Amino acid sequence: MRVTRVTRIPKDQLMRGARVLGSALLMVGLAAAPAVADASPSASPSDDGSAPTSAGTSFRTATEIDQGQQASASGSAGDYLYWSFPADAGQRPTVKATVKLPDTHASETWQLDVYDGLRRRQACQYGAQTRTAASGTASVELACVLRTVHAWSEQWANDPLPGTYYLRLTTVNLATSDLGLPVDAEVRVDSKDIGGSAAVDGSLAEPLVPGIAVESEATEDGSTATAVLSSIEPDDGWSSGWWSDRWVWTALGGVLAALAGVGGYALTRGSGRPRQVPPGA
Repeated sequence: MRVTRVTRIPKDQLMRGARVLGSALLMVGLAAAPAVADASPSASPSDDGSAPTSAGTSFRTATEIDQGQQASASGSAGDYLYWSFPADAGQRPTVKATVKLPDTHASETWQLDVYDGLRRRQACQYGAQTRTAASGTASVELACVLRTVHAWSEQWANDPLPGTYYLRLTTVNLATSDLGLPVDAEVRVDSKDIGGSAAVDGSLAEPLVPGIAVESEATEDGSTATAVLSSIEPDDGWSSGWWSDRWVWTALGGVLAALAGVGGYALTRGSGRPRQVPPGA
């Protein structure tokens, strides 16, 4: 007598497999939602009248501003205007500046430079960092989109790192007759959260904030004195790159692998009992 095993998949097992696949697709959608949200620009704080109305004249006296806050300042053509802002790991800051010029002036060139906490000049990915205002032009607009801030980098690299960033607005080509003419400037910094695609394996012990190491030593010694030159930081604190959506996708991959194993077993194990078939059938 010949015995032939015929595998039949019961209807209830097919339904279980369909439910497993449906659950997996639902989890993919739920996990992708935060990643899509991270790709959107960060929310801007409301204008409550607390925006700075002055600028510093050096790195040490730079006026601190928050991201999403529009600051303004009045000065003279030929002055150096400085602001500072915090940028954390995973952010890609965009800096914009508008300079309102007097009614009568000669051709002049304005430039917007960005420096990190180590005062290293940071290159712009794109944007009009330098522009020339023709004679009689009412205003000139500048922009600089920085590279994504990394949580960690090699010492020899010039990658943007978490910490304080400085803006310097000034003229690089100015006629002598325009020197000292009054100008008004407005600056604004916004960031886009890039997410896990920019995450790296590593983090800084401290963000690049001037004086933060001195403050730490003073705290350990029990002293109440502070030497931090920049007190501004992100609203939710410095993350130092400990979290990114890569954790979500890694965990999701493990869950999907387990579900695929369970679903595959449910679909292929059969009824488990051989069927007796008469010889010659």
